[in-house]
Amino acid sequence: MVDLVAHTDGACSGNPGPGGWGVLLEARNGGKVIKTRELSGGEADTTNNRMELMAAIMALETLERPASITIVTDSAYVKNGVTAWIHGWKRNGWKTASKKPVKNVELWQRLDEAQARHDVTWKWIKGHAGHAENERADELARAGMAPYKVKAS
Repeated sequence: MVDLVAHTDGACSGNPGPGGWGVLLEARNGGKVIKTRELSGGEADTTNNRMELMAAIMALETLERPASITIVTDSAYVKNGVTAWIHGWKRNGWKTASKKPVKNVELWQRLDEAQARHDVTWKWIKGHAGHAENERADELARAGMAPYKVKAS
């Protein structure tokens, strides 16, 4: 049985500022990686949280057919948002418990729609703690941000 695992990360230079997202997508058979795919992109003016969300969104939207996938993120914002907070937000018409509009609502809605097609397991890991796959996702996120960083003269 082949398992899919997506290691996702976002980066930002300044918050807000130029940002990037990265995904290391792995197909595994019996725990052994049999195929990898790397994705990255960025924006000129964004936030770290938006880039973390975009990484997860792109990991799911890239899949051509419904799949069972584990998304590994170092963002508690993404993990908690998608596994806990989103249910209340949807019930409340995309408002927080304090009746304020949900920040990044269009990305949360896009993530909600993207994950609905799949059987997703969400896993949080500590960032910058020596996880090789997370470090690679971070490198991809920084590469995605690079074209948007203004070069100092």
